[in-house]
Amino acid sequence: MCEDINVLKNVSISVSKEKRVIALVGTSGSGKSSIISLIEQFYEPKNGRILFNGTDIKTLDPKWYHQQIAIVQQEPVLFSGDIRENVFYGLDTSIYTEKEL
Repeated sequence: MCEDINVLKNVSISVSKEKRVIALVGTSGSGKSSIISLIEQFYEPKNGRILFNGTDIKTLDPKWYHQQIAIVQQEPVLFSGDIRENVFYGLDTSIYTEKEL
């Protein structure tokens, strides 16, 4: 991506704590992937900030932050394991009881 081009301008998204699932929908080139990349911290915004519960995500522990969110792409990458292993891929299962899993 060229660093001289502003991909998103004047974007504000608020999600209430009660929402467990949101969807980004739009035409090709509308910024969906750019928003996901910013949320996932693949790159930082040139201007503005991204807040999680009112806290700038740059100040949060990355491991903790990524345990709080999950992103499912339109065409997810599946690994060679079974469905359960794919769903739990990357999840720190040591913090859950067997009943919770």
